[in-house]
Amino acid sequence: MTRLGVLLALIFSSMAFGRVPDIEDLIGLEAIGEARISPDGKWIAYTVAAADFDEDAYVSQIWLVDLSGNPFPLTRGSKSSTRPRWSPDGKWLSFLSSRHDDVAQVFAIRPSGGEAIRLTDSKAGVSNYAWSSSGERLAYIATEAESAYSKSRDEHMGAFHVVRREYEHRHLWTLDVAEALGEPTAGEQHTRGEDFSLRDLSWSPDGEKIAFSATINPDLIHGGTADIYVVTLVGNAIQKIVSQPGPDSSPIWSPDGSRIVFSTYMGREPFFALNNELAVVSATGGDIHVLTEDFDEEPRLVEWNHDGIYFSALQKTAGHLFRIDTSQPEIVRVTEPEGLMASSFSLSRDGSELAFVARTSTTLGEVQHTGLAMFAPKTLTDMTSQVAELELGSRELISWKSKDGATIEGVLIKPANFDPNVKHPLLCVIHGGPTGIDRPYFRERRTYPVDIWAGRGALILKVNYRGSAGYGEAFRTLNIRNLGVGDAWDVLSGVDYLIEQGFVDPERIGCMGWSQGGYISAFLTTSTDRFAAISVGAGISNWATYYYNTDITPFTIQYLGDDPVDDPEIYKKTSPMSYIQGASTPTLIQHGENDRRVPIPNAYELRQGLVDRNVPVEMVVYKGFGHGINKPRSQRAAMWHNLVWFNHYLWGDPLPALDAPELPDKGDDKTETQP
Repeated sequence: MTRLGVLLALIFSSMAFGRVPDIEDLIGLEAIGEARISPDGKWIAYTVAAADFDEDAYVSQIWLVDLSGNPFPLTRGSKSSTRPRWSPDGKWLSFLSSRHDDVAQVFAIRPSGGEAIRLTDSKAGVSNYAWSSSGERLAYIATEAESAYSKSRDEHMGAFHVVRREYEHRHLWTLDVAEALGEPTAGEQHTRGEDFSLRDLSWSPDGEKIAFSATINPDLIHGGTADIYVVTLVGNAIQKIVSQPGPDSSPIWSPDGSRIVFSTYMGREPFFALNNELAVVSATGGDIHVLTEDFDEEPRLVEWNHDGIYFSALQKTAGHLFRIDTSQPEIVRVTEPEGLMASSFSLSRDGSELAFVARTSTTLGEVQHTGLAMFAPKTLTDMTSQVAELELGSRELISWKSKDGATIEGVLIKPANFDPNVKHPLLCVIHGGPTGIDRPYFRERRTYPVDIWAGRGALILKVNYRGSAGYGEAFRTLNIRNLGVGDAWDVLSGVDYLIEQGFVDPERIGCMGWSQGGYISAFLTTSTDRFAAISVGAGISNWATYYYNTDITPFTIQYLGDDPVDDPEIYKKTSPMSYIQGASTPTLIQHGENDRRVPIPNAYELRQGLVDRNVPVEMVVYKGFGHGINKPRSQRAAMWHNLVWFNHYLWGDPLPALDAPELPDKGDDKTETQP
């Protein structure tokens, strides 16, 4: 069904199957990650992540499914197995795991089962790897082992680190697979030193060369220095074939080995909010030919085969696979229908079979398979059975006009038994990024228990505010030098739109988000009294504080245009702390103790500003975490803190002490706290 202007007529039926989920249900859901089809197209390997409360980790294992839909687990254990990759002949399935001494290594296992064999002996751990086209060799990227000097320095002077001077550069190794099957090996090192640090790699079809992208060092602030190189493995001669401002990355060889396609911004700066392009260059360097100038979104390379170059991309909230016919060049969308939400595309060796992961408003991510001659996907897994007994809200897309006339889309989640004649509480959940996106499928961030609230009769609005991915470059650049301000317009206009429909209680509205969503929530808590309660997750409160402390300072410059000294007014305009005198909304602040992306001084600054003005505020610090809360026990805590906070301010429930949750009886892993 096509999109229809202001109100999208893409409304899916609700899932009203039984009881309202609780925190344990939502945290415990298993989820499919990536899928990889075998070279002959007869098997699909995929990862499944599950919460392991004993290990306090989300552990991923590899499963296999045939085209009849008979899945079974291939790996087991307390350590994750990730990045499944088939050998070219399909006789082995390799993967990354830290099951050996907690260091990531490449393992290989027969698809029929048996013990996995460790192939690599990397002292520092493997970050990426790839098979050669013959299957005889394997290449991998890793940092070099700690030097004898570093060990001696620590022993003599204690451990210290000089900021932005000491780095662990990533380099390239190859190994002989037959040898490694007999005994793990480090193989041969092909790059070294401190001139560059590898990010990704691609074998030439003849196995004699490897293309890779590399930055001047692994520091995030130098992400824009990525260029494309080719190393000849015999002799280790290295040639830089693409060198221009901005990041150039993700090289893939043409089937005949004469050209390389890669992702590029073609020297355009600032590039954070712009479309990347796909471009082709000779394998020896030279002129660069852009292929996607007329494609208004961000293409992500999948592969280059005899049929053309395949890439994936968003189209609003849909996710599709596209093909470039390099003889034209012409871009053709391969997948359908228009609203398909698919990812993790993988093609068989001859390009005739396709596997991917797809989600809908009523299903979890499932592995699907189709032939490309006739696109008719078949679902091969049944992850959705996990929610068969749960009452879940329905998901639909809506759109409205923001303050400046921009069209904004959002996902509206309704209670299973929604009554438009009743005034419902409304909770806004704001994604991060800012180039993230919310889509109308069932799989929520575990921090926010939206389906528990939907089960209690609430509406949930997830706003794809200006800057979100999927809507083209012009939309993604609307918040440059307007962060927070324009974003707030988009959230508040969405709230107003729903109030006008007559089914929202204007006195019972809440807002929450993490990272950029936390920043927007902080901006709203200081600049408006529209909300009954707000939760700020890892949010920026003062752009100057953020700029001087973050690990990715170029982000701030690219969106705000200058540093706080040279342009204090733009920092004042876009910082929540500039509006703190008008704050009145009860605010929960959540932050990781060791967050480097949005350093925790932002949280303390907002908290103290609210305390000084007698605004109800609580701040929870999750110990040992960085920018995300990614372990199940602490996610249980973060979700509970949000649940009781909004239950109190929107429904009038007693607010328990946030440091004293009710605990389960010994031996019972189910929390006794209910919504």
